Amino acid sequence: MPQKRATPTIKRRRVGAQLRRWRGDMKSGDAAKLMGWDITRLSRIERGTYRVSGDEVRAFTAKLGVTDTEAVEAVALAAEEPMGAGWWAPYAGHVSEPLLDFVQLEAEATTIRVQHGILIPGLLQSPGYIREMVKQVAKTKGPRQAGLYINLRLARQSVLSRLTRLHALFPESALHAQFDAGPSVMRDQIVRLLDAADQPNTELQMVPLTIHPTYIADGATTILIFDKPWVNVGSVDGPLGGTHVEDRDQVAWMEEDFALLAEAALSAEDTRVRLREYLERLSK
Repeated sequence: MPQKRATPTIKRRRVGAQLRRWRGDMKSGDAAKLMGWDITRLSRIERGTYRVSGDEVRAFTAKLGVTDTEAVEAVALAAEEPMGAGWWAPYAGHVSEPLLDFVQLEAEATTIRVQHGILIPGLLQSPGYIREMVKQVAKTKGPRQAGLYINLRLARQSVLSRLTRLHALFPESALHAQFDAGPSVMRDQIVRLLDAADQPNTELQMVPLTIHPTYIADGATTILIFDKPWVNVGSVDGPLGGTHVEDRDQVAWMEEDFALLAEAALSAEDTRVRLREYLERLSK
């Protein structure tokens, strides 16, 4: 039976990339011969455009000499995952591919570090704040598409209940936003932040208005940490869903940048104090 070509979903691409890392310095031709494949097939498997079965993953890694059975099994199970699996599947074709990739990565991360220089990060946005954020979508693409984005962002927040840790940096300037719907939007948003700050797996830090602009000049970023064998991912926000990188050096650079900003931000406790002050002002 001819090998079926598969849509290169983010999961399939990560399976292929992990197989490529395990191949190491072995030439592709030599690696392909281990399984009786041609180089083209191996190349497409490593790029995620050809489906590879869990049994093939196990056999290939055994021939490569990979001894981490737990890691191999994780990749084999990922390779067997049916196309279109996951709660996000109904959104395929309705949102950009980079956004859908990000949603899938976010849903499987164990730790997330996120910073935004302008807005409250999406995982911490209240329903009213989300509706305000997608108003432009409603104007350009219609209310149906806007509703889809609202539902998607709210659904993404389910990840908070299973994350080992969320570390979020948000700008104080975001609390000064004024909305047509009135001050209740920001009141609800601050309550949402305070509730999140009370969760044991969540650390929130406010980036004060007085911070030097170079700290937040590079745009919003998210760092997604995964259990082995999956490599960590850095994502830079963009209008179509962002750009995702898996290069270790680039992700390490983003980690350092995040750490510098976290050091300059208010502490978690000072952030709670400042949030309560803002809430009191809006409640008068």
